[in-house]
Amino acid sequence: MWNVKEQFGTEAMDTLASKGFRVSSTGGVMRVEKYGCGSEFRRTADGRFQMTILPTVLLNGQFTRLWDAGYQKFFITEDNRKVPALAQQLLNMRRLNEELRTAIGVPTYYNEALGSTCQVSTYDRVQGRPGDVPDKSVGIKQKTE
Repeated sequence: MWNVKEQFGTEAMDTLASKGFRVSSTGGVMRVEKYGCGSEFRRTADGRFQMTILPTVLLNGQFTRLWDAGYQKFFITEDNRKVPALAQQLLNMRRLNEELRTAIGVPTYYNEALGSTCQVSTYDRVQGRPGDVPDKSVGIKQKTE
């Protein structure tokens, strides 16, 4: 997983657009997008950039969190709705992650290259313990169309 405390110089961040990423910057916040996925960096007091949102899928232009419910992966939206993760979305998220790491010089370790890492995990299915009802323990609602 990314070391979110690591900071990156402006020279590394300035090359992202030339490497095929869509980059937008407003008020010290840089948003990097590719393949329907994105990440966010914020400018620190010393002028460097620090990642504040890990690479993830964008739904309706909004960042999501990847949740492993034990039986399926879901994306949790900013308004706490769950959306089933599709294989292509997970592939795209992984591609963005790998390409972004390469572009700014962050090494990828073996265990990270094996698959998607989740920000939220719920595996316990013993009744009466946290995680027995995944939606309840994570505090999300079913997606409504």
